[in-house]
Amino acid sequence: MNTDETTAGHLQELRRGTVVLACLVRLRTPDYGYALLESLNALGILVDANTLYPLLRRLEKQGLLTSEWNTDEARPRKFYRTSPTGVELADTLMTDWRRIDDALAGLTDGDES
Repeated sequence: MNTDETTAGHLQELRRGTVVLACLVRLRTPDYGYALLESLNALGILVDANTLYPLLRRLEKQGLLTSEWNTDEARPRKFYRTSPTGVELADTLMTDWRRIDDALAGLTDGDES
């Protein structure tokens, strides 16, 4: 495995968990998949549709998201929303994310205490 493949693999691994957290936080305001995809990418959280849609289905199956169809427009859209359980998990993950970020900042600042 060359260095580029190694880097790509580690970046993918790092992003995988952040996309879950980003979806749970972002979908506290209900939205449909394509709008979510666009907003995450605009924020620099890069994810493609082939990754996002299966993730949304998995999070819904786990009870972390709820969904409903909006048929008011010409084209029906499935809207997702973070469930109460998903909100709790997002809060827990965000707390740990901040703890890890602080720890890494300490490492990069040379303060390992």
